Amino acid sequence: MEEDPVSAVLEAEFRPPFDGASGFAPGRGAGLPRLDNARMSGEYPLATVEFTDQNLPVTVELTAFTPLVPLDADDSGIPAAVLRYRVHNPQPATVDVTIAGSMCNPAGISGRTAADAPTFEGTPTNRYRDDGVVRGIEFSTDLPPSSPLFASAALVTTDASVTATECWLVGARPDGFHLFWEDFASDGLLGPHGGHPEDPGAFDDKVRVGSLGIVHTLAPGQSQEFEFLLAWHTPNRRRAWQGGALPNTHIDETVPNHYAVRYEDAWEVSRDLAVRLPQLEGSTRAFRDALFSSTLPPEVIDAVSSALVALRSTTCFVLDDGSPTGQFAAWEGGLDHVGSCEGTCTHVWNYAQTVAHLFPTLEAGARRNEILRETAPDGRMRFRTNAVFDGQPWDHRPAVDGQLGTIVRVYREWTISGDDTFLEELWPSVRLALDYALTHWDSDGDMVLDNEQHNTYDIEFFGPNSLANSMLLAAVRAGEEMALHQGEEATASRYRETFDLASERIDDLLYNGEYYDQRLDDVDAHRYQYGSGCLADQLLGQTLAHLTGLGHLLPAEHVRSAIAAVHRNNFFPDLRSHETVQRTYAMYGEAGLVLCTWPRGGRPRLPFIYCDEVWTGIEYQVATHLVYEGFVREGLEVVRAVRERHNGVRRNPWNETESGHHYARSMASWGVLLALLDHRWDGRSRTLGLAPRLEALDGDRFFGIITTGTGWGVLDAGQDAPLLLCHGGRIRVDSIEFVHPVRGIFRAVGINIMAGDSIALDRQGSVRSVPALDAKSRKER
Repeated sequence: MEEDPVSAVLEAEFRPPFDGASGFAPGRGAGLPRLDNARMSGEYPLATVEFTDQNLPVTVELTAFTPLVPLDADDSGIPAAVLRYRVHNPQPATVDVTIAGSMCNPAGISGRTAADAPTFEGTPTNRYRDDGVVRGIEFSTDLPPSSPLFASAALVTTDASVTATECWLVGARPDGFHLFWEDFASDGLLGPHGGHPEDPGAFDDKVRVGSLGIVHTLAPGQSQEFEFLLAWHTPNRRRAWQGGALPNTHIDETVPNHYAVRYEDAWEVSRDLAVRLPQLEGSTRAFRDALFSSTLPPEVIDAVSSALVALRSTTCFVLDDGSPTGQFAAWEGGLDHVGSCEGTCTHVWNYAQTVAHLFPTLEAGARRNEILRETAPDGRMRFRTNAVFDGQPWDHRPAVDGQLGTIVRVYREWTISGDDTFLEELWPSVRLALDYALTHWDSDGDMVLDNEQHNTYDIEFFGPNSLANSMLLAAVRAGEEMALHQGEEATASRYRETFDLASERIDDLLYNGEYYDQRLDDVDAHRYQYGSGCLADQLLGQTLAHLTGLGHLLPAEHVRSAIAAVHRNNFFPDLRSHETVQRTYAMYGEAGLVLCTWPRGGRPRLPFIYCDEVWTGIEYQVATHLVYEGFVREGLEVVRAVRERHNGVRRNPWNETESGHHYARSMASWGVLLALLDHRWDGRSRTLGLAPRLEALDGDRFFGIITTGTGWGVLDAGQDAPLLLCHGGRIRVDSIEFVHPVRGIFRAVGINIMAGDSIALDRQGSVRSVPALDAKSRKER
């Protein structure tokens, strides 16, 4: 007997409270049947949603992802997503199944009404297409292609068994929604709903919704995939940041997004994704497996993978500047409808480590812009870039931590790439920037910075302080190394003398026997100082030095004492005992690391404006430093606190906020991975060192991701000889040394392997190729 059809929205039922001013808006479809429950599990960049419902005769699971291919910024920036539903029929009878997706045409959206409905420039257009590879709904607009709001989108499939409604009935009332649901619920098939006539007597409504369904008949016990591809294409960006402090010099002009050079429109995006999906998905899953099969502690895997979302969010973008890689630029984060804190802010991006190790060409492009276009002839560096839009420079005072950190990051990009032409191009301006710092922020020439110092806390520190001076030491050491390579021995010698003198004086002046602080005769003479406080960032320069292989900048025992003091004084297992009237990112009952405390008393009357806040990017930075100094348990405790706060119930695990959503500083989490693995790649000598700490092992086993400037893969140390497997690009290493904390040292020399290849390491340093292991074999190891 044929049973009545069951139709439901593929979502879990709405959960209370239900408190809208007018109930739920018609577009939400809140009155339609939904499923009992949905459970999402995320291993970024993949998410899986398992749906359950007592009335649904089949089981449904969704896997969704966007391609992420390490070292390939273009393929990782494809503006598209895969939505793959897997349906299983456990019934003894055959079942007809349709899964339909509906989408509002986004082209030309210019704002929102008071009722939160979209407003448009131009008129959106929908049409059904089938080009023999993909088929579905193409969304476009009659706006001219030069308009900033010109856009297209596509909801398509490669499946041949489809049903579609090109466009719902247009009108200001929910008539189109009504007709769609009536049509779909009757037999699971879709048809035309009357074209585009306007609702007589209603205001002009430009909302254009199209629907695409995939239809299959499932025999008893059969499973079937229903795969949709969603693509978007907004080729033009206004040639300005559109807000904030920077002059909007060319706001009436547009500049292409970099992906618009590769793709003419969203349909072409979806077609390319369909054709290359096996390759792109294979690389994406290989990266996911490399992270989530790692023997690293789960909180570190969660932190590293989750912070990747900031790179893939609206925080970051790549402009077309005529170069093969485009120009990378970013906000600090994003507010609900606009960006937050423009200009790829140097003092915020000091913390982020993810991009440099996964997409080094993007970071190298940012350094070129900062050094070659935003560093003035006198060496002063603008810490918010307007040059990416050829805009009028911003002449705010320079940021001491941003300028000095950028010098260290030039060194980092050079060592990762091994590209001497990169250093040769940037070196003259790097030297100018470093020499400017040594004179502008040092009032008396004693090699201790003490003048007014703007910094990442959006205020000025005065007098000698640990944050600025630790950054100075890191920058001078990096400068020495770069000068030596450039054959400027006199300059290198001068920087070495400066470092030696500055390190001694900074230690004598700022180390209080427990940690490094700020020295002022009157801490209240200027607002927003920290004086005797224990600043979480007091040794940020040392963290960057460890990450770039520059070694200790100050006496090692004092450095260890200082970072231990940060954990001891600033980490609160329960923030109930911490009072603040500042922005609140961590609550009572949660653990977190506060930016500054005053364990010795002496808190200023008005300390710096964020001192009582908890920032995940600084928590990761402190955790990284703790691990490097051997305080692994304490470092992991800090990381665990962040992840417990972002557990999917308390907060979104894929959105760490500070001044905006998906805040860039959160990508400091990759530093924890580097510290736990003691991952040391030098592209100049093509040497790779790994000395994972015991906490990075599962018993005697180690499995961890490795990256170089040209390739990436995993090192798998099971019970036999360690294996180096290349998953992408080419791994060219003249020598590798892997120090297993229990089994000793393994080496190999003369490695040149491509994706799919692997070699074994031994104790003699010889190279032996071995067959690549499949996932089952690796698991057995």
